Parts: sequence; C-alpha cells; structure tokens
Amino acid sequence: MSVLRNLEAKLTDIVEGTFGRVFKSEVRPVEVARKLAREMDEHKTESLSRTYVPNEYIVYLSAEDRSRLEGVEESLIDELSAYLLEHARRERLALLSRPQIEFRTDERLSLGEFGIQTRLVRPPEESPAAEPAQASHGNTMIYSTAGRIREEVEQVQGTRPPARALLVAEGRRHVIPPAGALIGRSRECDVVLSDANVSRRHAEIRPAAAGTWTIADLGSTNGVLVNGHRIAGLESLRPGDRIALGTADIGFEVE
Repeated sequence: MSVLRNLEAKLTDIVEGTFGRVFKSEVRPVEVARKLAREMDEHKTESLSRTYVPNEYIVYLSAEDRSRLEGVEESLIDELSAYLLEHARRERLALLSRPQIEFRTDERLSLGEFGIQTRLVRPPEESPAAEPAQASHGNTMIYSTAGRIREEVEQVQGTRPPARALLVAEGRRHVIPPAGALIGRSRECDVVLSDANVSRRHAEIRPAAAGTWTIADLGSTNGVLVNGHRIAGLESLRPGDRIALGTADIGFEVE
C-alpha cells in the first residue's frame, strides 16, 4: 500500500471513524487533517542540522461548520495533533513542541470553507541559542472542500471577482482557485484526473492579467494540447477552449 493510501486510511481511522458523523457539510475532519499536514510541509524553517515546521495551527471555520464541533472539539484537536506529530516524525521534520491546534469562527467564511494559519513558536523553557527564532503568523490560507478555493484571508471579506474559471473534466466541474490549479493524477493536485495517460503532475492553470488565465505543461509525458495544438511554455486560455491532457478531454469555462 502506498504512503498516500496509508495516510488516507489513518485519517479515516483517527478522525472520521469517531467524528465523521458530526460533519454533514462539505468540511470534514479528514480534509482538515490533510490540509494541516500540507501547511506543515509548506512552512519549513531550515537550521544547520534540522528542518523545523510550525507547531501552532489556527483553523478558522464558518459559524455553521464550527457549530457542528460542539461537544467534540477538544477530542478532535487531540486526534489532529497526534496525526501531525506522526506526520512530522515520518517526514523527519523537527517540532519545538507537540502541535497545538485551535479552532476559531470567522464570519467571513462560507459553509464549506476553512482557513489555516501557522506559526512556529519556541516554548518558554527552550534555550534560544539552540533553536530558530520565533516566527510571526504567516498568511492564512483559505480552503474550500467543494472547489478547493485557496486565497489569503484578507481577500475573503473583499469584493470577489464577478467571474470564476472552471474546468469540466470526466463529468465533473472543478472551480479553479484564485491562485491557480495543478492538474494531474496525483491526489495532491487541485484537479485530479483518473486517465492513465495523464501524468501525476501534468499541467498547471495560472491567473494572468485582467482576469485572464494561462496553462502550462509541467513536463508531462504526453503533453498538453489546446484546441488541438500542442503548447510549449505558457498558453492563454479563452472560454470554450478544449484542453487535452493525454486522452482526457477538458473544457475551460468562465462564469
């Protein structure tokens, strides 16, 4: 069984087995756990001999999603902290303390969206000569389990763009996050395709000027075609364009 399959099985056993019944909205504990691990991996601090990762995590939920935690929040925090501790050990990442997780309500978030803010903090008893300096809170990343929307928390309250970009693939509509989307067979991609001719990290959709979008081939085996033409480098996209990754046919839409 692959590491990813082991991870998903453990998340199911640790979190969903106990708390899955609480969540009937898009936000589920297994998704929160997966994104916490992702934020840990993306906020590393290198020292001479170790790679440190954040040990404090704030998870922001909408009021409706937060209300579903009533009565189980502390137990869920314990389980998520244990999972992050094991993830750090598995990846040989250094923690200054056991991962501390706190849930907060953010009225600006919609149902199904959640934010994660990380911080690396030295416990008071630690010697400052041996450890990295305390870091300030980083940007809060906003996730949507429906569209996997990812953006800085400051953008949540502001005016949203009137149009959003989507990919139509394998019978499903995928909202492209404001920061862009990775497309491929890997479960870590934003748009996951099952076509065996698609590479694990095949292509990337990126935002461009004036609300436009581009697509780039990430060194895939079978290349990227836009309207039947193989691309090299960045290629602009227009509503109605057809994208071919391997034998997967994908529609690009803006609405």
